[in-house]
Amino acid sequence: MATALWIAHVTVTNEEAYMKYAAIATEAIAQHGGTFLARGGQAIQKEGRAHPRNVVARFPSLEAANACYESEIYQEALSHARGASERDLVLIEEFD
Repeated sequence: MATALWIAHVTVTNEEAYMKYAAIATEAIAQHGGTFLARGGQAIQKEGRAHPRNVVARFPSLEAANACYESEIYQEALSHARGASERDLVLIEEFD
């Protein structure tokens, strides 16, 4: 089974609320077998819309990444991110 990446590009508009999201989301991602490959850090934007925060996590499968997103705990995390950030998120299967 192929692993999957969770790739998020984020502009935080309310740091306090977003930190609540990040704490709960970190727990949700770990519970679903996700590990962070990049979280913040320096980036060079070459094309498209730039976001100051970029996050990449690897999951055991696309199904695990989606289950994380759909989980009750991640949805709780999202309740803190909505209105506190502008986000683009994609879940993508890696080559096997």
